Amino acid sequence: MQTADILKKIRKIEITTRDLVSELFSGEYHSLFKGQGLEFSEVRAYQDGDSFRQIDWNVSARMGHPYIKKFEETRELNVILLIDASASTLFGTQDYLKSEYITELAAVLSFSALSNNDKVGLLLFSDEIEKYIPPRKGKKSALRILRDILYFQPQSKKTDISQAVEYIYRLQKKGSIIFVISDFLDKEFSHSLQLLSKKHDVVALQVLDKNELQLPPSGVLHLEDPETGEKFTVNSQNSKIREKYSQLVQAQQQQLATDFKKMKIDLVKLRTDLPYAPELMKFFKFRLRRKNQG
Repeated sequence: MQTADILKKIRKIEITTRDLVSELFSGEYHSLFKGQGLEFSEVRAYQDGDSFRQIDWNVSARMGHPYIKKFEETRELNVILLIDASASTLFGTQDYLKSEYITELAAVLSFSALSNNDKVGLLLFSDEIEKYIPPRKGKKSALRILRDILYFQPQSKKTDISQAVEYIYRLQKKGSIIFVISDFLDKEFSHSLQLLSKKHDVVALQVLDKNELQLPPSGVLHLEDPETGEKFTVNSQNSKIREKYSQLVQAQQQQLATDFKKMKIDLVKLRTDLPYAPELMKFFKFRLRRKNQG
Protein backbone atom coordinates (compact mmCIF):
# COMPACT_ATOMS: atom_id res chain seq x y z
CA MET A 1 0.00 0.00 0.00
CA GLN A 2 1.26 3.47 -0.90
CA THR A 3 2.16 6.02 1.79
CA ALA A 4 -0.66 8.32 0.62
CA ASP A 5 -3.21 5.50 1.07
CA ILE A 6 -1.88 4.73 4.54
CA LEU A 7 -2.13 8.37 5.60
CA LYS A 8 -5.63 8.59 4.15
CA LYS A 9 -6.83 5.61 6.18
CA ILE A 10 -5.20 6.90 9.36
CA ARG A 11 -6.84 10.29 8.82
CA LYS A 12 -10.23 8.61 8.32
CA ILE A 13 -9.92 6.73 11.63
CA GLU A 14 -8.74 9.90 13.39
CA ILE A 15 -11.82 11.78 12.15
CA THR A 16 -14.15 8.87 13.00
CA THR A 17 -12.93 8.66 16.58
CA ARG A 18 -12.32 12.37 17.26
CA ASP A 19 -15.92 13.22 18.17
CA LEU A 20 -16.15 10.17 20.43
CA VAL A 21 -13.04 11.26 22.26
CA SER A 22 -14.16 14.86 22.75
CA GLU A 23 -17.86 14.26 23.42
CA LEU A 24 -17.97 10.91 25.16
CA PHE A 25 -14.68 9.82 26.62
CA SER A 26 -12.55 12.76 27.74
CA GLY A 27 -14.57 13.61 30.86
CA GLU A 28 -14.97 10.01 32.02
CA TYR A 29 -11.38 9.18 31.14
CA HIS A 30 -10.10 12.18 33.10
CA SER A 31 -12.22 11.37 36.15
CA LEU A 32 -11.51 7.65 36.08
CA PHE A 33 -7.83 7.57 35.25
CA LYS A 34 -6.40 10.31 37.41
CA GLY A 35 -2.76 10.55 38.35
CA GLN A 36 -1.86 7.82 40.81
CA GLY A 37 0.94 9.56 42.67
CA LEU A 38 1.39 12.61 44.88
CA GLU A 39 4.12 15.22 44.69
CA PHE A 40 5.13 17.65 47.44
CA SER A 41 3.70 21.11 46.78
CA GLU A 42 4.31 23.39 49.79
CA VAL A 43 4.38 23.82 53.56
CA ARG A 44 1.86 26.29 54.94
CA ALA A 45 0.31 27.32 58.25
CA TYR A 46 -2.41 25.06 59.61
CA GLN A 47 -5.97 26.27 58.90
CA ASP A 48 -9.33 25.21 60.31
CA GLY A 49 -10.52 22.15 58.46
CA ASP A 50 -7.05 20.79 57.64
CA SER A 51 -6.36 17.19 58.59
CA PHE A 52 -4.02 16.71 61.56
CA ARG A 53 -2.46 13.87 59.55
CA GLN A 54 -0.92 16.50 57.26
CA ILE A 55 0.92 18.30 60.07
CA ASP A 56 4.68 18.58 59.56
CA TRP A 57 5.84 18.17 63.15
CA ASN A 58 9.45 19.18 62.48
CA VAL A 59 8.51 22.49 60.84
CA SER A 60 5.79 23.09 63.46
CA ALA A 61 8.30 22.63 66.27
CA ARG A 62 10.73 25.14 64.71
CA MET A 63 8.04 27.74 63.96
CA GLY A 64 6.18 27.40 67.24
CA HIS A 65 2.75 26.74 65.68
CA PRO A 66 1.28 24.04 63.38
CA TYR A 67 2.29 23.77 59.74
CA ILE A 68 1.07 21.18 57.22
CA LYS A 69 2.56 19.57 54.12
CA LYS A 70 0.52 19.99 50.94
CA PHE A 71 0.70 17.50 48.10
CA GLU A 72 -0.62 17.65 44.56
CA GLU A 73 -1.70 14.73 42.41
CA THR A 74 0.72 13.87 39.62
CA ARG A 75 -1.43 14.19 36.52
CA GLU A 76 0.72 12.49 33.95
CA LEU A 77 0.07 8.80 33.39
CA ASN A 78 1.50 6.07 31.23
CA VAL A 79 -1.10 4.28 29.11
CA ILE A 80 0.06 1.03 27.49
CA LEU A 81 -1.93 -0.76 24.79
CA LEU A 82 -1.20 -4.52 24.70
CA ILE A 83 -2.71 -5.54 21.38
CA ASP A 84 -3.18 -9.05 20.05
CA ALA A 85 -1.81 -9.21 16.50
CA SER A 86 -2.24 -12.97 16.03
CA ALA A 87 -3.97 -14.45 12.98
CA SER A 88 -7.25 -15.06 14.84
CA THR A 89 -7.87 -11.28 14.89
CA LEU A 90 -8.06 -11.32 11.07
CA PHE A 91 -11.40 -13.13 11.27
CA GLY A 92 -14.61 -11.28 10.45
CA THR A 93 -18.08 -12.04 9.12
CA GLN A 94 -19.67 -8.69 9.96
CA ASP A 95 -18.79 -5.14 8.90
CA TYR A 96 -15.41 -5.31 10.66
CA LEU A 97 -12.56 -7.71 10.92
CA LYS A 98 -11.67 -8.07 14.58
CA SER A 99 -8.33 -6.39 13.83
CA GLU A 100 -10.10 -3.36 12.31
CA TYR A 101 -12.40 -3.07 15.31
CA ILE A 102 -9.38 -3.30 17.61
CA THR A 103 -7.67 -0.51 15.66
CA GLU A 104 -10.56 1.89 16.29
CA LEU A 105 -10.62 0.95 19.97
CA ALA A 106 -6.90 1.69 20.19
CA ALA A 107 -7.40 5.03 18.43
CA VAL A 108 -10.10 6.11 20.90
CA LEU A 109 -7.97 5.15 23.89
CA SER A 110 -4.83 6.76 22.44
CA PHE A 111 -6.52 10.06 21.61
CA SER A 112 -8.32 10.10 24.99
CA ALA A 113 -4.97 9.73 26.71
CA LEU A 114 -3.47 12.36 24.42
CA SER A 115 -6.23 14.85 25.27
CA ASN A 116 -5.38 14.27 28.94
CA ASN A 117 -1.69 14.97 28.37
CA ASP A 118 -0.78 11.36 29.17
CA LYS A 119 1.89 9.23 27.53
CA VAL A 120 0.83 6.35 25.28
CA GLY A 121 2.81 3.22 24.42
CA LEU A 122 2.15 0.08 22.38
CA LEU A 123 3.02 -3.59 22.55
CA LEU A 124 1.94 -5.73 19.59
CA PHE A 125 2.12 -9.45 20.30
CA SER A 126 1.42 -12.86 18.80
CA ASP A 127 3.22 -15.73 20.49
CA GLU A 128 6.21 -13.43 20.12
CA ILE A 129 6.86 -9.83 21.10
CA GLU A 130 6.24 -8.31 17.69
CA LYS A 131 6.78 -4.61 18.37
CA TYR A 132 7.16 -2.30 21.35
CA ILE A 133 6.84 1.50 21.33
CA PRO A 134 7.67 3.14 24.70
CA PRO A 135 5.10 5.57 26.16
CA ARG A 136 5.40 9.06 24.70
CA LYS A 137 3.33 12.21 24.57
CA GLY A 138 1.99 14.01 21.54
CA LYS A 139 -0.20 13.49 18.52
CA LYS A 140 2.75 12.30 16.45
CA SER A 141 3.27 9.38 18.81
CA ALA A 142 -0.45 8.49 18.80
CA LEU A 143 -0.54 8.50 14.99
CA ARG A 144 2.55 6.31 14.83
CA ILE A 145 0.87 3.82 17.14
CA LEU A 146 -2.22 3.83 14.92
CA ARG A 147 -0.10 3.32 11.81
CA ASP A 148 1.72 0.34 13.33
CA ILE A 149 -1.51 -1.30 14.48
CA LEU A 150 -2.90 -0.95 10.96
CA TYR A 151 0.07 -2.00 8.87
CA PHE A 152 2.64 -3.87 10.93
CA GLN A 153 3.08 -7.44 9.64
CA PRO A 154 3.53 -9.92 12.52
CA GLN A 155 6.14 -12.65 12.18
CA SER A 156 3.94 -15.30 13.82
CA LYS A 157 0.28 -16.32 13.62
CA LYS A 158 -0.17 -17.83 17.08
CA THR A 159 -1.06 -16.27 20.45
CA ASP A 160 0.76 -16.16 23.77
CA ILE A 161 -0.81 -13.59 26.08
CA SER A 162 1.33 -14.62 29.05
CA GLN A 163 4.57 -13.86 27.24
CA ALA A 164 3.39 -10.35 26.33
CA VAL A 165 2.16 -9.68 29.86
CA GLU A 166 5.38 -10.91 31.44
CA TYR A 167 7.43 -8.79 29.01
CA ILE A 168 5.60 -5.57 29.90
CA TYR A 169 5.75 -6.47 33.61
CA ARG A 170 9.54 -6.65 33.46
CA LEU A 171 9.88 -3.57 31.26
CA GLN A 172 7.38 -1.11 32.74
CA LYS A 173 8.48 -0.03 36.22
CA LYS A 174 6.16 2.94 36.64
CA GLY A 175 2.57 2.16 37.61
CA SER A 176 0.55 2.43 34.40
CA ILE A 177 -2.88 1.90 32.91
CA ILE A 178 -2.65 -1.17 30.70
CA PHE A 179 -5.38 -2.06 28.22
CA VAL A 180 -5.09 -5.67 27.02
CA ILE A 181 -7.06 -5.88 23.75
CA SER A 182 -7.53 -9.42 22.43
CA ASP A 183 -10.06 -12.10 21.57
CA PHE A 184 -8.50 -14.04 24.49
CA LEU A 185 -8.57 -17.28 22.49
CA ASP A 186 -5.65 -18.53 24.51
CA LYS A 187 -5.01 -20.47 27.71
CA GLU A 188 -2.98 -20.22 30.90
CA PHE A 189 -2.54 -16.45 31.07
CA SER A 190 -4.37 -15.83 34.38
CA HIS A 191 -1.31 -16.04 36.63
CA SER A 192 0.65 -13.54 34.53
CA LEU A 193 -2.27 -11.10 34.32
CA GLN A 194 -2.92 -11.30 38.04
CA LEU A 195 0.74 -10.51 38.72
CA LEU A 196 0.58 -7.54 36.33
CA SER A 197 -2.57 -6.20 38.03
CA LYS A 198 -0.77 -5.98 41.39
CA LYS A 199 1.57 -3.39 39.89
CA HIS A 200 -0.59 -1.70 37.25
CA ASP A 201 -4.21 -0.80 36.55
CA VAL A 202 -5.22 -3.51 34.03
CA VAL A 203 -8.34 -3.43 31.87
CA ALA A 204 -9.16 -6.31 29.49
CA LEU A 205 -11.13 -5.64 26.29
CA GLN A 206 -12.31 -8.82 24.57
CA VAL A 207 -13.25 -8.49 20.89
CA LEU A 208 -15.19 -11.30 19.22
CA ASP A 209 -17.16 -11.80 16.03
CA LYS A 210 -20.86 -12.67 16.40
CA ASN A 211 -20.36 -15.97 14.59
CA GLU A 212 -17.63 -17.05 16.99
CA LEU A 213 -20.23 -17.00 19.73
CA GLN A 214 -22.97 -18.81 17.84
CA LEU A 215 -22.59 -21.05 14.81
CA PRO A 216 -24.82 -19.79 11.96
CA PRO A 217 -27.03 -22.30 10.07
CA SER A 218 -25.12 -21.94 6.81
CA GLY A 219 -24.85 -25.52 5.62
CA VAL A 220 -21.59 -27.41 5.30
CA LEU A 221 -18.69 -25.18 6.34
CA HIS A 222 -15.06 -25.85 5.44
CA LEU A 223 -13.09 -24.15 8.19
CA GLU A 224 -9.43 -23.57 8.96
CA ASP A 225 -7.83 -22.51 12.22
CA PRO A 226 -5.94 -19.32 11.25
CA GLU A 227 -3.26 -19.87 13.87
CA THR A 228 -2.51 -23.58 13.43
CA GLY A 229 -3.69 -24.21 9.86
CA GLU A 230 -5.80 -27.17 11.01
CA LYS A 231 -8.73 -27.80 8.63
CA PHE A 232 -12.11 -29.31 9.45
CA THR A 233 -15.63 -29.55 8.09
CA VAL A 234 -18.83 -28.80 10.02
CA ASN A 235 -22.46 -29.26 9.02
CA SER A 236 -23.90 -26.11 10.58
CA GLN A 237 -27.45 -27.03 9.50
CA ASN A 238 -27.44 -29.69 12.19
CA SER A 239 -29.19 -28.10 15.18
CA LYS A 240 -27.53 -30.47 17.65
CA ILE A 241 -24.08 -29.42 16.45
CA ARG A 242 -25.04 -25.74 16.73
CA GLU A 243 -26.42 -26.28 20.23
CA LYS A 244 -23.32 -28.16 21.34
CA TYR A 245 -21.11 -25.43 19.91
CA SER A 246 -23.15 -22.75 21.67
CA GLN A 247 -22.92 -24.57 25.01
CA LEU A 248 -19.17 -24.99 24.64
CA VAL A 249 -18.64 -21.29 23.84
CA GLN A 250 -20.92 -20.18 26.69
CA ALA A 251 -18.98 -22.35 29.11
CA GLN A 252 -15.69 -20.88 27.88
CA GLN A 253 -17.00 -17.33 28.19
CA GLN A 254 -18.36 -17.97 31.66
CA GLN A 255 -15.03 -19.41 32.75
CA LEU A 256 -13.23 -16.39 31.33
CA ALA A 257 -15.53 -14.03 33.26
CA THR A 258 -15.02 -16.05 36.44
CA ASP A 259 -11.24 -16.01 36.04
CA PHE A 260 -11.15 -12.23 35.57
CA LYS A 261 -13.41 -11.71 38.54
CA LYS A 262 -11.05 -13.77 40.71
CA MET A 263 -8.13 -11.70 39.41
CA LYS A 264 -10.10 -8.49 40.17
CA ILE A 265 -9.47 -7.29 36.62
CA ASP A 266 -12.27 -5.57 34.71
CA LEU A 267 -13.33 -7.42 31.56
CA VAL A 268 -15.29 -5.60 28.84
CA LYS A 269 -16.82 -7.90 26.22
CA LEU A 270 -17.28 -6.39 22.74
CA ARG A 271 -18.70 -7.70 19.44
CA THR A 272 -17.74 -6.47 16.01
CA ASP A 273 -21.40 -6.21 14.92
CA LEU A 274 -22.17 -3.81 17.80
CA PRO A 275 -20.77 -0.30 18.39
CA TYR A 276 -18.06 -0.14 21.01
CA ALA A 277 -18.83 3.38 22.24
CA PRO A 278 -21.92 2.51 24.37
CA GLU A 279 -20.17 -0.45 25.98
CA LEU A 280 -17.06 1.53 26.80
CA MET A 281 -19.12 4.38 28.21
CA LYS A 282 -21.14 1.94 30.31
CA PHE A 283 -17.90 0.47 31.65
CA PHE A 284 -16.34 3.89 32.35
CA LYS A 285 -19.43 5.08 34.24
CA PHE A 286 -19.71 1.82 36.20
CA ARG A 287 -16.08 1.94 37.21
CA LEU A 288 -16.32 5.62 38.17
CA ARG A 289 -19.31 4.87 40.43
CA ARG A 290 -17.42 2.00 42.02
CA LYS A 291 -14.39 4.21 42.57
CA ASN A 292 -16.49 6.94 44.19
CA GLN A 293 -18.25 4.43 46.43
CA GLY A 294 -15.00 2.80 47.42
